[in-house]
This record gives sequence, C-alpha cells and structure tokens, in this order.
Amino acid sequence: MPPLDAAKPVVRWSLGHRLPKTLLSAAARKGDLQGQLVAAGPGTDVVALWDELRAAGPFYRGKFAFVTARLPVVREVLSSSDFRTGLDPSNLRGIGRLFGWAAHTGNLGPLEPPSLLVTEPPDHTRYRKLVTRVFSVKAVEALRTRTEAISATLLDALEQHSAPGEDVDIVARYCMLLPVTVISEILGVPLEERDRVLAFGAAAAPSLDLGLSWRQFRTTEAALAAFDEWLGGHIARLRATPGEDLFSQLVAASEDGQQLTERELKATAGLVLAAGFETTVNLLGNGVALLDEHRSQLSLLAKDPSLWPNAVEEILRHDPPVLLTGRTASRETEVAGNRIGAGSLVTTLLAAANRDPDVFADPHRFDITRPNANEHVSFSAGRHYCLGAALARMEGEVGLRSLYERFPDLARSGAGQRRATRILRGYRTLPVTLR
Repeated sequence: MPPLDAAKPVVRWSLGHRLPKTLLSAAARKGDLQGQLVAAGPGTDVVALWDELRAAGPFYRGKFAFVTARLPVVREVLSSSDFRTGLDPSNLRGIGRLFGWAAHTGNLGPLEPPSLLVTEPPDHTRYRKLVTRVFSVKAVEALRTRTEAISATLLDALEQHSAPGEDVDIVARYCMLLPVTVISEILGVPLEERDRVLAFGAAAAPSLDLGLSWRQFRTTEAALAAFDEWLGGHIARLRATPGEDLFSQLVAASEDGQQLTERELKATAGLVLAAGFETTVNLLGNGVALLDEHRSQLSLLAKDPSLWPNAVEEILRHDPPVLLTGRTASRETEVAGNRIGAGSLVTTLLAAANRDPDVFADPHRFDITRPNANEHVSFSAGRHYCLGAALARMEGEVGLRSLYERFPDLARSGAGQRRATRILRGYRTLPVTLR
C-alpha cells in the first residue's frame, strides 16, 4: 500500500472521530450545550438539556454548529435545498480538504458516496427512484406475513430453550434476530450465510456514530471491507441466478435503460444492513423497555390490539433509534429568521424535536393513544427521508405485538445496558423474565 493511502485511515479517524470528540468535550467543560450533549454518556438522561436547547430559540449557536430542537425548524432544514448531507466540496478548506481527501476509500459504508444518505441531486433523484420502485410500501407489506412467520419461529425457540423464571437477554435472543433474518431474506442471503450477515451488521453499524475509539474504528472499517468483498460475490450470484427477493429485483431494475452500478448496489445493501438492522434492533429494545415501564399502556394494547401501529409511532417519538443528524449549508440562507452562512454546520436534534411542546401536548408523557404520534421526525424528512421507514414500522409492530401476545406478562429483570453510541440509541443488553 502506498504511504499516502496507508495514512488515510489515521487521518479519517483523527479528523472524523478523535478531533471532534476532543473539541466538543473541551467545549462542554466551558458550558457549550452541544458539547454537553455529545459528551453525555450512554443512558444519560438528556431531556432537560433538550429543553434548554429548545428554549434558546429556533437555533442554539454552539461553538461548532447551529443546533435546533424545534420540530418545524428541523423539518425546514432537512427539507431545504439550501442544505446538503456530508461535506460540501466547494466549501472545503484546510483541515476540511484534508478530511475530504482521506474520506475517499475503496470500501463502501453508509456514510460513503454513493450511499443514499450522502448523495445529492441529480444523482440522488435517479438513484432513489430506482430503489423506491423495489422497496415500495406495497412490497414491504407483502413481507408482513413472512415477518410474522419468522417472529413465531424465533418465539418458539425462545419458549423451548428457556427455563421457567430464567432471565433472558431479549436483545440477543429476539430483537437482533428478527431484523437480521428479515434483512437477509430481502438481500437474498442463503440461510447458511446469515450468521455472517449478523456479524457484518453488528460490526458495521457503529460507522454511523461519532467519537469512535481507534480500535472501534479499525474494527468497523475491517467489517465494511469484508462486507464489500462478500457483496461482490453475492451480486454476481444474483445476476446469474436471481431469486424472488427484493435485492434480486433491484439488481435487474432499470429506468430509461439505466441500471444501478455495482457500486450503487453495494451501497444500497450496506445501507439496508447498517442503517436498517441496528435501528430496528433499537426500536424493538426501546419498545420493550418503555412498555415495561408503562404497564398501563401495555394493558391498553392487550384490550385493543388495533392500537399497536400507533404504539410503535409513540415509541419512535418518545425514544427514537437515531438521536440526531446533520446538514451543511450549501449557500448562505435564512431559516426561522436566522442567517446561516455557506458551509455552516447544522445539527438537527430529532429526538428533541419529537418532544416539542408546540407540537405534542405533554411531550414527555408516553401515550400510545396520542393522536399525532406519527408527526415525529425519527425517520428524518425531505429527500433523505428514511427509505426503510415502512419496513421499520412493520417490523416494530409485528415484532412487539407477537412478543407480547406470546408472553403477555414479560417483565424486565434488570436495568440492562445501553449501547455506547452517541447518535444511535438502544440497548446492548436487556434482561427479561418471560413468564
């Protein structure tokens, strides 16, 4: 490997993780609210901090970025053509240009172009149109029956291999297995290779986070490289012998004679795995924790199962799997009476916007009958609205409803342990008694 290429991982980690974490931690000690938010450890209650940021106005001017915790402003930023995801090459200077150089790797990740998360029009428009045709709401609903069958099989195994009164880690034994099995079937992964996909998903998901240690960063990059290599062979197999899965359809899909390139196909598969897997695991785990904490809400669901779809919306609103996302101003613009200069960073606090009292009555209360629960921004907004939103909603509803229909008296038997991530929020372990 040439010396310059060998230096790229160190530069990526230093500028993308170590430096931001160091600077934000220093700012936190000086009272910067954005820094305090990032510095807060996993499981820390930051609701009061969200309220303080929101009270500062449409934007809080942090040391390194504008921060908004108000839902209408979050929607405007995420939907505006004046903002883009990722770095704007035209505004890169100094350290930013160095990071832009180091960010170009041979491996694909969910934050590496041409991932839909960081692609902008016109490429994004063409790319998303093709992907949306395959991953449609109708196609996802067609997976519901299969998801119910997968859930039943997992719950059978849970029941058969758990002694009465035994503590079970519901994350490892159910919340992780349901989404990885569904995703494997979407991607056309053979049964014998699904453990590999589970390992890829668990190792690659931290790539969405900020402030990774050098060891975490290297583990994640190695997983992405291994997944990239595996995907090349998998796509070749699907081209030769396509299946009935959605990914086979995507491999063959065309629009005006154009098909997705192999790199775009790999990016889509990587995004489905890294973003779709970890977030759905978090949705299920957070849901179990919230329903255990609010047993009266669980009683309502037992009496009226038609409330489950809205319950999932309220779980997404109250404790979303993704806490925040960011944008860069492509040009000087104005939002909510505030001038935002070109190249300025804006952090949109999705979780805090979901508690906006101007939108949600008594916003800190968990209420599965909330009439406007689905007005949350847990799936982002605008052109980068989550492609897997329908899939996540369906898996959340099927997964949680099936779990509590099988084990209506399921209860937590310990506090559990939150994941040590700052952007993704969920449980690493969550012990329960099945009863």
